[in-house]
Amino acid sequence: MLNITNSVKEEELTVALEGRLDTTTAPQLEDSLHASLEGTEKLVFDLEKLQYISSAGLRVLLSAQKMMNKKSGMVIRNASDEVREIFEVTGFSDILTIED
Repeated sequence: MLNITNSVKEEELTVALEGRLDTTTAPQLEDSLHASLEGTEKLVFDLEKLQYISSAGLRVLLSAQKMMNKKSGMVIRNASDEVREIFEVTGFSDILTIED
């Protein structure tokens, strides 16, 4: 199960994820992003309550990163140690901007 909470401040969209981002829930996030990115210059993912991310979830983040590279960019915030480890092992920590 994945809960997605969007909040917009000017041209910055913050997407807070809670639960698991996996093969079952990745399409839900993808649909939400496509509906929300219009007019967004900066995308922030708040992963404080994200428990797990699979390769399908990583693919959605990578796709979002590619879209946001044409704008002001994308940032990952509040990733747990478990999620950070997945980013490290997969090499995504070199691709994504990850803040504490």
